[in-house]
Amino acid sequence: MIGSLLYLSASRLDIVFSIYMCARFQLSPKESHLIVVKRIFRYLVGTHSLGLWYPKESTSNLIGYSDADFAGCKVDRKSTSGTCQFFGNALVSWSSCKQNFIALSTAEAEYVAAESCC
Repeated sequence: MIGSLLYLSASRLDIVFSIYMCARFQLSPKESHLIVVKRIFRYLVGTHSLGLWYPKESTSNLIGYSDADFAGCKVDRKSTSGTCQFFGNALVSWSSCKQNFIALSTAEAEYVAAESCC
């Protein structure tokens, strides 16, 4: 189930974070993880017409956005960074990953996210 969801994550950015959170527990899954995976499948059935759209007419501005949560992971207290880059109106790059160290403040977590965006 996780493998098929990982395949879908290339075109459905709205489910990437949830999929990777479930994939972390593949070694020792519990029933609660199965419930979450089934919920993701139900969400996909309800939103099957959504996806990425790249229009032909767009400007040539490169814009990057970044954000981070402070100590969002309840297991190891690490922050998660998220970035996306747009060329005109089209999304060309994105990432969401757990930071390598434990941030001591919200500002520190945001600086690390901004650095990964650049």
